[in-house]
Amino acid sequence: MNGYMGKVLRVNLTDRTIKVEPLDLEVAQKYLGARGLGVKIMMDEVPANVDPLSEENKFIIATGALTGAPVPTSGRYMVITKSPLTGTIAIANSGGYWGANFKATGHDAIIFEGRGDKPVYLYIEDDNVEIKDASHLWGMTSSEVTEALEKEHEKAKVLCIGPAGEMLSPMAAVMNDIDRAAGRGGVGAVMGSKNLKAVVVKGTKKVSLFDEERTKKVSQEKIKILREDPVAGGGLPSYGSAVLVNIINESGVLPVRNFQQSYTEKADLISGETMTEKHLVRKNPCYRCPIACGRIVKLADGTIVGGPEYETVWSFGADCDVYDYDAINEANMLCNEYGLDTISAGATIAAAMELYEKGYIKDEDIEADGLSLKWGDAEAVVGWTKKMGLREGFGDKLAEGSYRLAESYGVPEISMSVKKQELPAYDPRGVQGHGITYAVNNRGGCHIKGYMISPEILGYPEKLDRFSLEGKAAYAKIFHDLTAVIDSIGLCVFSTFGLNLPDYVDMYNAVCGDIYNDETLLEAGERIWNLEKLFNLREGIDSTHDKLPRRLVEEPVANGPSKGHVHHLNELLPEYYSVRGWDEEGIPTEETLERLGLEEYKKYLVLSNK
Repeated sequence: MNGYMGKVLRVNLTDRTIKVEPLDLEVAQKYLGARGLGVKIMMDEVPANVDPLSEENKFIIATGALTGAPVPTSGRYMVITKSPLTGTIAIANSGGYWGANFKATGHDAIIFEGRGDKPVYLYIEDDNVEIKDASHLWGMTSSEVTEALEKEHEKAKVLCIGPAGEMLSPMAAVMNDIDRAAGRGGVGAVMGSKNLKAVVVKGTKKVSLFDEERTKKVSQEKIKILREDPVAGGGLPSYGSAVLVNIINESGVLPVRNFQQSYTEKADLISGETMTEKHLVRKNPCYRCPIACGRIVKLADGTIVGGPEYETVWSFGADCDVYDYDAINEANMLCNEYGLDTISAGATIAAAMELYEKGYIKDEDIEADGLSLKWGDAEAVVGWTKKMGLREGFGDKLAEGSYRLAESYGVPEISMSVKKQELPAYDPRGVQGHGITYAVNNRGGCHIKGYMISPEILGYPEKLDRFSLEGKAAYAKIFHDLTAVIDSIGLCVFSTFGLNLPDYVDMYNAVCGDIYNDETLLEAGERIWNLEKLFNLREGIDSTHDKLPRRLVEEPVANGPSKGHVHHLNELLPEYYSVRGWDEEGIPTEETLERLGLEEYKKYLVLSNK
């Protein structure tokens, strides 16, 4: 069981039973762990078309083979379930220290089933696993519940939901270590629907290594590469992920005012450099991470809190036309406390501001809240974030996300989302390859599962013409497959700033044994991507959902270095389906499934209604 602990917890919250099941090592290796293993369990155990917030849905927390192993960035874990925001597979990733500490209890994954009749939390201390009453914790924010449980269980690590998860907001996140989030897809609402407030872990076990000396040597090699890389060893540790603000803006790809513009002369006011100069207290690295992109910042009142990532700085900043770092830091803190996805939260406020600007939302709709929806109102951005987290007043409508909000006014196209999940901080009209990854992403609007910003803007592994369509579909496929590998083995995608496919093969084989080569490991990522696609097809999410908001394919960029461009999705999509080994309807072929060892899922190869 090198790399794997060999045990899976199955927790039925309805009848309060806990079972320890052996991990099927052959399946774990085939799907790598974490993301891949979780999707496999969802596909096999959850019936089609269940309500994401019903007892029939399952909520899975899973680690990768390298989570907790002595290799760089090995603190990651995944949450896998069916998304209440999108109806697709939900695959949310988080770092910090919780994942490695969970694996140290001797377990690879937890499968939560059913629903508690009252609030509970799960406590795991090595082989001791208990369901405990959480009635006294219900209603608490992330920091409050973490503080209470750390006091009760010394040296334990806490994963929890805040009020947003309890109130079933489809943008609710799962929080760990107070300010780390498995953020996207409403996974916190699924946890809340099960009356599960927290999972507390305390472990003493170590990951078994295939070759200890080889692992040590390989780890040192990879750390050296990362530390010498200009992004992983320079920009990210120096300025955090917000180092991207100026870079992305200077390329004319920074969405402003809900993607109505793509460049602002005020970007430096919310840059990583400005955060470092005026607000940074210290770095906040994850477990075994030499990159240390996490930030700790000081609020205007002197409170010390976790700092915002690039996406958060953008969503509450430029997307709302706000350039006040104190407000952005406070909105980020509120999202951490209430357990909200910062991308969806900020982007939903931006959509509301456009709805107000265009006269769909009236003054009388928000009069009782005492807040405006005017562009650039920093105080309002903070106020709406709080109301969204507590579902107060108009915040109750905002808490449903931008798609449902805009749809309620008859203009769903004002929601800048894919599959009802809000798009992140890059305008695809200026990055054609990145745009195709948005449209086809299995979890809806997402940047991180196929980060084509790397080659199109940052030059990793080579610099591509960002406006060109040539070869972009094939490049996107590789990025999708490689990211599925990285997520599933339990490492951070930021490690790709320096590391390449052979580096991940080196680390996996040193820890787990000589199982994979470059070709077969990337194929494992392709297997995982295709299984997610099959899950979505089973749920009725077909090629008609592989689209971008109308604005991005019909309206040219209005200003900045990408001015005049639209996204050419109609040209890229057929090519993407082709390089994937899918038919023209975006359905994997039988030959593709056979090649990937997915023959058992052929029954889901149902053509769409076209």
